[in-house]
Amino acid sequence: MRGIRLLQGLVLLCILMVPILIILFLKTFGNNQYEIPVLFENGIDNQFMECDVEENVQHTIPEFSFTSQDGIPTGRAEMEGKITIVDFFFTSCPSICPVMSTEMERVDDVFRGEDRVQIYSISIDPEYDSPEVLKEYAERHNASPGKWFFLTGDQQETFNLARCGFLLPALDGKGVPDDFVHSDKFVIVDEQGRIRGFYSGTTREDVDLLILETKILLYGKK
Repeated sequence: MRGIRLLQGLVLLCILMVPILIILFLKTFGNNQYEIPVLFENGIDNQFMECDVEENVQHTIPEFSFTSQDGIPTGRAEMEGKITIVDFFFTSCPSICPVMSTEMERVDDVFRGEDRVQIYSISIDPEYDSPEVLKEYAERHNASPGKWFFLTGDQQETFNLARCGFLLPALDGKGVPDDFVHSDKFVIVDEQGRIRGFYSGTTREDVDLLILETKILLYGKK
């Protein structure tokens, strides 16, 4: 009988200790934070000297200014103080661009009410993609005015910006849609112009991760 009471007491003690142990666990291990890395802190690989960049310093997006679908100059200066999600595309693209633009619609919807987030979709076919063409494309994809900018500019500057600024491949198709080469990646650039991540714009799971990590940059530890 005495042994049974002792056992019951031990069981009761264990039950009472559970909340205390949970609290101690949370205090010890619950402070972990999901940190988004800052990429290219020591510069970029420029072994062929194609890019005009400083060596061994934090890589940031260089200065540029293109024209938006509304005919407004938009570029690096307008990125300051905002998180900018960037992709390269062209409106006559027969392959990955429609999927990328559809996925970017989801990003636009999520951050529609957040002034600190904007989107740049930069055309690699400026000869065809005039502001008028881009405006029709923007309307087709329900782009938020003043948030999702479709940009067009000098072609050589565009390709240099893709390769040396955003570190993405880009090749001129000479007017033939199937011959253009560009990346499917979406890029997060923070308020200081630093690249924080690359995500496949054709993969829903990757875009979900981009949305999550953008929210962490907005509201969590940077």
